Amino acid sequence: MSSGGRTYEQAGVSLAAAKGVVERLRAAVESTRTAGMEGSFGGFAGLYALDERRLLAASTDGVGSKLVLSRRAGRLRDAGRDLAAHCIDDVLTTGAEPLFFLDYVAAHELDLEQVAELVEGAAGVCREAGCALIGGETAELPWVYREEELDFAGTCVGIVERERLIDGSRCEPGDLVLGLASSGLHTNGYSLVRELVGDGEFDADLLLAPHRLYLDEVRALRARADTKALAHVTGGGILGNLRRVLPEGVGIELDWAAWKRPPVYAWLAAHGIEEEELRRVFNLGVGMCAVVPAGDAGAGTVIGRLT
Repeated sequence: MSSGGRTYEQAGVSLAAAKGVVERLRAAVESTRTAGMEGSFGGFAGLYALDERRLLAASTDGVGSKLVLSRRAGRLRDAGRDLAAHCIDDVLTTGAEPLFFLDYVAAHELDLEQVAELVEGAAGVCREAGCALIGGETAELPWVYREEELDFAGTCVGIVERERLIDGSRCEPGDLVLGLASSGLHTNGYSLVRELVGDGEFDADLLLAPHRLYLDEVRALRARADTKALAHVTGGGILGNLRRVLPEGVGIELDWAAWKRPPVYAWLAAHGIEEEELRRVFNLGVGMCAVVPAGDAGAGTVIGRLT
């Protein structure tokens, strides 16, 4: 990577370190394996066999650094939407339908109005997805969080028929990669964005567009194409997240000019973020990828192929 541009690691976040943590935890996770656990470690959602016919899919995540800017801009309701959409989208990658969602709010000092806005935002997305928000937790932790700061995390659980499961195992060279458009940055890369913004004013419409929920698009895609894999483009960019769902030995060839990027990426480039770093960290306008056979080329925007 060129050392001339601003990078995510310089802003305090190392993707390599994050990968190292995941590898360190692999053995601990695998040691808990029971008869119901299925799927490989490192996917977007964990799988657990409810019975011979159905599997539960579950994912936990948080809003992260975006919350800092959302609070400053008075857009915590949108941050609530971010969390629910992110978790539900993770579960969608398995082909599952969302069942229920739980949330967790922690802060230096709880502000009931802020908590309400976060939960109401999440509830709005849950209603759109037909997903019940069945509970949550709050914690006031002045020894952990700075004054005025808060955190928001959640878990989504879904269900999928075994015959409808999407796991990427059928992907092969020659298959096409389709891209579903993002609204902007979604919920990744904000440690770098915060460094660029500093303490000054910023364009909230440009930087804080809510994370898209892909439930309807995924349902429509599956109705018209053989969807072999789905990758939710979060931290690690398009290539990094596609690799999580592909069989070993299968490569990816992307046409980076095949889609239009949201204006926020021109803003990042103008602030010194080089193309290589943009591709490594951000979704660049593609928030969900699908892998389909070459015969289903008309099912969506083709952004690449498997090799």
